[in-house]
Amino acid sequence: MTNRRDFLKTAATATAAAACTPLFQGCSPAKEEEFDPSAISGSSLIVPHAAGMRITGTFLDEISHDIPHQNWGAKEWDQDFRYMKAIGIDTVIMIRSGYRKFITWPSKYLLKKGCYMPSMDLVELFLSLADKYDMKFYFGLYDSGKYWDTGDMTYELESNKFVIDEVWNAYGHHKSFQGWYISTEISRKTKGCIETFHTMGKMCKEISGNLPTFISPWIDGKKAVMSANTTNADAVSVRQHEEEWDEIFSGIHDVVDACAFQDGHIDYDELDTFFAVNKKLADKYGMQCWTNAENFDRDMPIRFLPIKFDKLRMKLEAAQRAGYDKAITFEFSHFMSPQSAYIQAGHLYDRYKEYFDIK
Repeated sequence: MTNRRDFLKTAATATAAAACTPLFQGCSPAKEEEFDPSAISGSSLIVPHAAGMRITGTFLDEISHDIPHQNWGAKEWDQDFRYMKAIGIDTVIMIRSGYRKFITWPSKYLLKKGCYMPSMDLVELFLSLADKYDMKFYFGLYDSGKYWDTGDMTYELESNKFVIDEVWNAYGHHKSFQGWYISTEISRKTKGCIETFHTMGKMCKEISGNLPTFISPWIDGKKAVMSANTTNADAVSVRQHEEEWDEIFSGIHDVVDACAFQDGHIDYDELDTFFAVNKKLADKYGMQCWTNAENFDRDMPIRFLPIKFDKLRMKLEAAQRAGYDKAITFEFSHFMSPQSAYIQAGHLYDRYKEYFDIK
């Protein structure tokens, strides 16, 4: 007599054999239908297209201290510049030429000060690629890290008075070398900020024949915190922000040509109010008003991932409403490039192209 275990073994064997028989009982296997992309026409976006500012500039962050280094060589960087060019980016900004002991170029001065020798000369590489793709390159100054340790900006003058001179003599012949980025970031009226910005801006302009300079501060808003799970209890009011930056702009506007406030530290329903103030102040002092449209997400508990497309779209649309002069981003290569280490970045690139009808 067949027991229950023998019966189940016999049934399982028969089922497996049937599944492996191509013409079992005269029936052919179900044919999987192939997806035809042409069956879907037009865009899947239901919002008005191209209502925001197009991103025409990006930072290049290769001294990555809070995002992972992608370890690209010349081949990968060349490909990334092609991706940038394809969506209309005409300006690249080295966010800093060095941070503490890590540097992007073999600076004789900084190496003598204890910095590490880089394996590649990224300044030469980026300038050569900017030459090739007809882009403007802005050189970001050296960040000693002392400001972050002490809160005193004047330390940055010590190194950069040598760095500015050295880099212009070494790389100023490139046609793409078109400006300077004063890389020390602030949000409020910080000790020594007006004097430091003015001195460094003046040095940059004098040595290079008055090439433009810009800064990219952050707004001390409710998201100016170390963790996405907390809120800045001392967030700046719109009135305080206007008063403090009115004073800063009044002291630097003759040597700083543009200001690109970072847009990620305020909430999305605050964008219009703060952006209107920024534009009013820039116009008052004859400065260009740019936006630094962050394409990484500050709302996530993980630091940092590519931003949700709708968040980037809303920020670019607010900049358009405010009449800003240019939109740059931090940062294409990590958070928007199709070859980024983050797979989501390539999808953001696709949604951006779809929104602006870029083929």
